Amino acid sequence: MIEDKLTPQKWAFQLTHILNAYSSDQERFPVDVKTLALDFSLHKYPDDPITLIKGASLPKFDGGLYKAPIGKKGWGIIFNDSMKSKGRINYTLAHEFGHYLLHRIDHPDGIECGEQDLVRWDSAYGQIEYEANVFAANLLMPLDDYRQQIDAKARIDIDMIGHCADRYDVSLIAATLRWIEYTERRAVIVVSRDGFILWARSSEPAYRSGIYFKTSNRPPIPVPENSLAAGLITTRNQREGLKLPAGVWFNEDCQEMVVFSEQYDFAISVLLLENNPAGYIKRFDKKE
Repeated sequence: MIEDKLTPQKWAFQLTHILNAYSSDQERFPVDVKTLALDFSLHKYPDDPITLIKGASLPKFDGGLYKAPIGKKGWGIIFNDSMKSKGRINYTLAHEFGHYLLHRIDHPDGIECGEQDLVRWDSAYGQIEYEANVFAANLLMPLDDYRQQIDAKARIDIDMIGHCADRYDVSLIAATLRWIEYTERRAVIVVSRDGFILWARSSEPAYRSGIYFKTSNRPPIPVPENSLAAGLITTRNQREGLKLPAGVWFNEDCQEMVVFSEQYDFAISVLLLENNPAGYIKRFDKKE
């Protein structure tokens, strides 16, 4: 079998074109990944389709792509049925569908994906997981539609991100990561657990101005003690955010909003900075 060598973005664009052509505006979102994966794989690869999508007990994984048992053809996508969030399940299905399209030939025994595989979108974390996430994000949250929900210049709040999470039926962190890919504002997403930063992602304007956290191959970075992520939070400032002075997160003021995710057992901080600060210096994580 000659396999199509398309990038994650091109696969997602091809499917988006089909969905745009055959869906009304009212039913376009959220994407019905289960139906799409079953129908498209059968049409595209009738000798090697996805034949099963279901939940099952996967104690160590969020989802997996599995080869059918000997004597049967095709593949199965299995998600952890202990997950309660519809958005998390939907994104997991899209991620595993991406593995099917992109990686099944090179991984004939299948692929199992843990929690971090579905929330780390940086290529340094793992190339095939990165590619599956790029596919899932582009399929579920096309940028042209997302930009209509939140303008690239907009100063966001958690409710705006929550609207997109609901529209696309994804988790709040997936919707936030998609936003930071295109925003023209200086912003940083920080994911922390037990008082330490797990990983962080900066918008392009923030990164160019030296605002980022280097978390790979270095000792863990403590969460600033005067930050919302450290626990200084009320119901109001959690969603609206709190203006923090220079010296808390960075050597300049920033606004922090935070959500504590029961799904993943970590805190998600969204840090917003002014686009034209008066003499910022750099990030505040000096441990090179």
